[in-house]
Amino acid sequence: MADAPTTPRMDPEMAAFQAMMEARARDFPPIRLERPFDAARASNDALNLTLPRGPDMAESRDVWLPVRGRRIACRLHRPVTADGPLPVLVYLHGGGWVWNSIDTHDRTMREYAAASGCAVLGPDYALSPEAVFPQALEECAGVARQLAVRGGEWGLDAGRMVLGGDSAGANLALGAALLLREQAPEIALRGLLLNYGVYDCRFDTPSYEAFAEGFGLTRERMRFYWDCYAPQQADRFSPFASPLRADLRGLPPVHMTLTELDVLASENHAMAARLRDAGVAVSEAAFPGTVHGFLRAAGHVGAADRAFAEAGAWLRRVSA
Repeated sequence: MADAPTTPRMDPEMAAFQAMMEARARDFPPIRLERPFDAARASNDALNLTLPRGPDMAESRDVWLPVRGRRIACRLHRPVTADGPLPVLVYLHGGGWVWNSIDTHDRTMREYAAASGCAVLGPDYALSPEAVFPQALEECAGVARQLAVRGGEWGLDAGRMVLGGDSAGANLALGAALLLREQAPEIALRGLLLNYGVYDCRFDTPSYEAFAEGFGLTRERMRFYWDCYAPQQADRFSPFASPLRADLRGLPPVHMTLTELDVLASENHAMAARLRDAGVAVSEAAFPGTVHGFLRAAGHVGAADRAFAEAGAWLRRVSA
């Protein structure tokens, strides 16, 4: 990857959306990077839930799956225009492994369902630091395993399954695909939808230097998130936690949504290169002037709307 720009230009719609959300945040208690997280999570969720609901669905409901000794709530969306057993995107929400839920990412899941014609299933995996690596990873892989067995009960064609997610969710999606490759090779995923993901535990890349502060996700926050998710330093170097260090051969086709003004930009470009070197088919959709998490700005920022449309077209192709 080329060095990150020294004078980055934020998309005007992106800047307006950021200012709007900062103004709305003043109506809620501040989100502090300190434990316990109950109050901070409540503020974070409430702020995100001020955004519109998104496209109407033919069906939206919660189902519960038994995974690793607990029942995991999963949000299921079926798009209006689709009939018959549907391909399914298992979508893992972002939030630094610490925040967010199937409620904060309900709009994102609806957008993908509407754009692709796929059903979307979002697991409410366990958050850190209450649950540390590899619990969330194993839960996400476990949901895919359950879906492979029980998907037909909900009108889903688990033979056309894609794993996806944003930020920490993209990390979990790629990690789960690597885990399934080893432990359940009979589950043949159709693809991986990876949005501005966390792929390595380094904090010294060019994009970390260029965008350490002032663009939403900061280097300080990423250090905090890693401390919560993988408090044991050795765990961070596992290929399932830092998949940039993994053997990536044999993975299904990948679609990557890339931001510019993001501390994670360098590792995303590095991951695209590593995947191609491993023989994996990769498509990239890059959006200049956007910041980490910009997909939540659907309906406000044209780049977010285009990102959903491009990913939806890709999902239609790989799940056909």
